[in-house]
Amino acid sequence: MLNKLKTDYVSWILLIGAFFLILDVFFFNRGLIFSLIVATGMVFVGRKRMPKKTGKFLYWAGLVFLVINAFNMLSIRFFFVALLCVFIVQFGSRKQNPTTIHPIIKQPEESTIEKETIVKEKPLLQNYFFGGQKTPEHVYEWKDVNIQGGMGDTVIDFSYTVLPKGETITFIRNVIGKVTILIPYDVEVSVNHSAIYGSAKILDFYESQAMNRQVKVETAQYEQADQKVKVFTSMLVGDIEVKRV
Repeated sequence: MLNKLKTDYVSWILLIGAFFLILDVFFFNRGLIFSLIVATGMVFVGRKRMPKKTGKFLYWAGLVFLVINAFNMLSIRFFFVALLCVFIVQFGSRKQNPTTIHPIIKQPEESTIEKETIVKEKPLLQNYFFGGQKTPEHVYEWKDVNIQGGMGDTVIDFSYTVLPKGETITFIRNVIGKVTILIPYDVEVSVNHSAIYGSAKILDFYESQAMNRQVKVETAQYEQADQKVKVFTSMLVGDIEVKRV
């Protein structure tokens, strides 16, 4: 049903929601931004201190605090009510005026019929909202990685797989967490990292707790190499570490 929402509906919902968000922040709930920053900071600090008890407490307390603050926002409640109203209107409209489709099928000649084989593969890593994930700790078949996550750590170890010739590209998008990339010594690497806040340790390059920075680092022989890895990462708050194994 979400896929059938008209662009006009979505535009108006976002516009009015932004208006309510401004009212929330500047008039009705001026401490909202501070509360959200504190909750996000608790989650970030708690994740850094895990698996200590203080780390677990800060992580989950910050998460609960973040959810409670979000649901107390006038704009969030408006979004839920607006989406519910749109669904009801669209459902009633389809009941009154059902759409009838009459397909025109042209039978191809037998000589032009070709069977196309489609293979569905299981991805190496999945999208996630909570919790971390990593590649297997044994030899595995490489598959392209294009994932996005919520809160958690991601570890990709390229030393347990055989990379194809040419350039292997990996995309990782995360909200809060740490990304660790392990690269064999005989493989060249290029890293393009973007984060609102966090540190970056990429081979010999190190930058601590940078604010709203984009970093691009690559090895000297990357362009000439026959076998190389290009990594794109983006996150709201978190660290990246790329090291040789």
